[in-house]
Amino acid sequence: MSILDEIRDPVSGEMKLFEQHFRSSMKSNIPLLSFITNYIIRKKGKQIRPLFVFLSAKMLGNTGDSTFCAASMIELLHTATLIHDDIVDESYERRGFFSINALWKSKISVLVGDYLLSRGLLLAIDNKEFDLLGIITEAVREMSEGELLQIQKSRKLNITKDEYFNIIRKKTATLIAACTASGARSVGADQKTIEIFKKFGENVGMAFQIKDDLFDYNKKGIIGKPTGNDIKEKKFTLPLIHALENGSYSDKIHIINLIKSHHINSKKTQEIIDFAIENKGIEYSIGRMNEFKDEALSLISNYPDNDAKKSLTKLVEYVITRDK
Repeated sequence: MSILDEIRDPVSGEMKLFEQHFRSSMKSNIPLLSFITNYIIRKKGKQIRPLFVFLSAKMLGNTGDSTFCAASMIELLHTATLIHDDIVDESYERRGFFSINALWKSKISVLVGDYLLSRGLLLAIDNKEFDLLGIITEAVREMSEGELLQIQKSRKLNITKDEYFNIIRKKTATLIAACTASGARSVGADQKTIEIFKKFGENVGMAFQIKDDLFDYNKKGIIGKPTGNDIKEKKFTLPLIHALENGSYSDKIHIINLIKSHHINSKKTQEIIDFAIENKGIEYSIGRMNEFKDEALSLISNYPDNDAKKSLTKLVEYVITRDK
């Protein structure tokens, strides 16, 4: 049994039923849409976000129709944003398979993303889940702002740690916060508990994104070299931001020039990665990631222990120890 299977165990029944619920929520009478959504379902990922919904809900009460609605809304939103991200990034691969953008090009991909987003919103309206709708539409707004802020800062090549944390809070952490808050709301938790679970999810999301950013500096693949994908896209992430703050003024000017003019040159990318490592960027980022993880776990520490809480704790640990 894998670690994720162990984590899913308290909600394994719910996760199996969720598959049917999610498939039903994507249905369309348009043959092309049905074909594409079937492709999406076949290539689904680990479904970490619905897992956060179900474990948060079960930790606090008994899951029900509202919980399934919340999990489906979250996964529809998440899938829509992935499709749109692949268009913006001109990415032709997703989870080791061709992206929707690669197979059906940008025009169809945009419309499919829009369709999935609308299905999620209608799911809430049809089920009169207006509180869930509020939680999740707020996440949509925050994610859009975060992406635009990152693009703006990438163009200017000047981003501080505070700005970085604001970007990842909006573009990544807000969705996991919506998972845990909507999970709590789906079982009738009071507003104070919903806010605590929202903050819990936000801290998990911050740790999650820092871990993602650290992958750019890890040795990967057959040749055992870091990918440097963020650097090639001129994205300033925490390891590099901290290293630039720690390095000399001349080093900072040199590295920024490399990012501006030589970001697709593999040797120059490796030089930037080495600079981040030598100037404690990795070490600092791991420390901040663990701080967010510890803060998340402290927020739920006083709630009664049960199997769902144990799995939720393991899921938080998994977020920062995963290898992909």
